[in-house]
Amino acid sequence: MFLDRVKISIKAGNGGKGSTSFLRTAQTANGGPDGGDGGKGGDVIFKATNDLNTLYSFRFKKKFVAENGEDGHQKNQTGKSGKDEIILVPTGTVLINPKTDKIIADLNEDGAVFVALKGGVGGHGNAYYKSSIKQAPTFSQLGETTSPKEVILELKTIADVGLVGFPNVGKSTLLSVISNANPKIANYPFTTIYPNLGVCEVLGETFVVADIPGLIEGASEGTGLGHYFLKHVERVRLIVHLIDISESEGRSAVEDYKIINDELGKYNKELLKTKQIVVFSKCDLLDEEELKKKIDNFTKTLKISDYVCISSYTREGVETLKKKILENLKKIPKKKALAVEEFDFDKKDFSSIEITRHDDGSFEVSGGRIENLARGVVISDQMSFAYFQNKLKEMGVIDMLKEKGLKEGDTVVIKDISFEYIE
Repeated sequence: MFLDRVKISIKAGNGGKGSTSFLRTAQTANGGPDGGDGGKGGDVIFKATNDLNTLYSFRFKKKFVAENGEDGHQKNQTGKSGKDEIILVPTGTVLINPKTDKIIADLNEDGAVFVALKGGVGGHGNAYYKSSIKQAPTFSQLGETTSPKEVILELKTIADVGLVGFPNVGKSTLLSVISNANPKIANYPFTTIYPNLGVCEVLGETFVVADIPGLIEGASEGTGLGHYFLKHVERVRLIVHLIDISESEGRSAVEDYKIINDELGKYNKELLKTKQIVVFSKCDLLDEEELKKKIDNFTKTLKISDYVCISSYTREGVETLKKKILENLKKIPKKKALAVEEFDFDKKDFSSIEITRHDDGSFEVSGGRIENLARGVVISDQMSFAYFQNKLKEMGVIDMLKEKGLKEGDTVVIKDISFEYIE
């Protein structure tokens, strides 16, 4: 099964919690604090590989979670960092922010990597809080907890050449005779239901060709299969536009050409700037006089002078076409990576402070800066709670609460911590 778009859930590892420990040895009965910090959580990393050509592996597994950091240890030993979650995707995969539908990463080269989420930082051990005033802190800090994110993976086929044209014009047959591909071929519409790739060799050099299926009138608006596969022609450097010059399907060659280019332009105007080679297929079905008449009508109507006549059945013109493709590719640079949204997908909030007053008169304090501070609070530990209160004053939170109407005896809630304010 060919799968080229899927939404998955990813989550970086949580940071390990710091250790609360005091030095105890045979020679030292009451040593100082020696609790180490927690380890960093694992990152979520996407890596492109040429070994994959579909997103099929994501059909059943759609949740990816990196390893949590290890908790800190005594003797000032930092916990082990969590293992990164490395997700392999086909070269040509783009990552899309589902909230904005914009691209946040384009993995358009083999081996390209993108760190989507960074693991949570580990919490400080009690040794970190030691000072001349707090010589024996009995509390440590929890590790940073990460949140899951959703991301859309979309595959845009990496190929040098894209074969476009109406169904049954001979794209799959041509691909089979110029490359190592073995596509399904039959005489009915939409035989090809996913892009086929093949490597073509000519004059000792190679290039990759993709058969782009499903292009008919209305493809860019969802008619037929084109809506799903137009994305695969975006990256090609050269378009080989096949026209059934025999008109064996009862359609007009001129109208076919206009319709396909119209659909390409509606999907992405930049595609109309991509170099095209017009190829008349099924030339063996016409005698010489009729073939010349139809080609003359086509070229004069559309003012096209550069074209190739082929018959995939007899192989006539195929070598000429291969050489022409190679000649053009040598002049065309590779397309640049797609524009990426200026957006920090993993932006962490360590500065915001928000205060809400509820109907029962209590005050709730939230925000990234507060949540980061609250990780180091042990409500049952008097020293820890005193440290927490002092930090609230230093950060100006108490003054902000008073501006909102805080009075002695009012209840203040911060995450799962609730206390009565006393002057």
